[in-house]
Amino acid sequence: MNRFALLVALSLTPPAHAQMNMPGMNHGMTMNSGLEAWKGKAFDRAFLSMMIVHHQGAVDMSKAVLNNVKDAQIKRWTADIIGVQQKEIGEMNSWLKTLGGVDKGAQTGMNTEMKDMLASLKASKDSDRGLVEGMLPHHASAIDMASLALQKSSDARVLGLARDIIRTQADEMYAYRQWLIKRGF
Repeated sequence: MNRFALLVALSLTPPAHAQMNMPGMNHGMTMNSGLEAWKGKAFDRAFLSMMIVHHQGAVDMSKAVLNNVKDAQIKRWTADIIGVQQKEIGEMNSWLKTLGGVDKGAQTGMNTEMKDMLASLKASKDSDRGLVEGMLPHHASAIDMASLALQKSSDARVLGLARDIIRTQADEMYAYRQWLIKRGF
C-alpha cells in the first residue's frame, strides 16, 4: 500500500474520539446521495455546485473560530482553509458558467449540512479542538465526493480538482489526527 492510499484509508476511518455524538457532524455519506444518479455534464454541474457550498462551509467554520483559537498551528490551518477554499470557489463558479450555471437543487441538502456543522462548532467550548474535530468529517465527505467525481466525470478541470481535494484533504486529516493525538484527545 503506498503512502497516499494509506493516508486515505486512515483518514476515512474515524478514531474512537471522533465517534462521539456531535450533532451536525454525522453527515458522512449522506452528502453524496444526490450525486450518484448523475453522470456527464449534469454530474459535473451538481458536483461543483455542491462542492462550492461544502467549501464555503469550511470557510465559514474557519472564520467562526479564527479570533478564538489559541494554537498557532490552528491559526495557520484556518488561514490556509480560508485562502485555498475561497480560491477554489472562484474557480468552480467560473467553470459552472460553461456548464449551465449553479444547480441550486443540488445545493439544498449541502446547505443544511453546512449550517448544522457550523452550529455544532459554535457550540464547542474549545475552538481549537472543535475546529479540528469538525474538519475531520468535513474533509472525509469532500474526499468521498471527490472520489465519486473521479468515477463519474470526464471534465479535466473537475478531475484535477477532485485529485487535489483527495490529496490535500487526506494530508490535512492526517495532520489533524496527529494534533489531536499529541493533545490526548
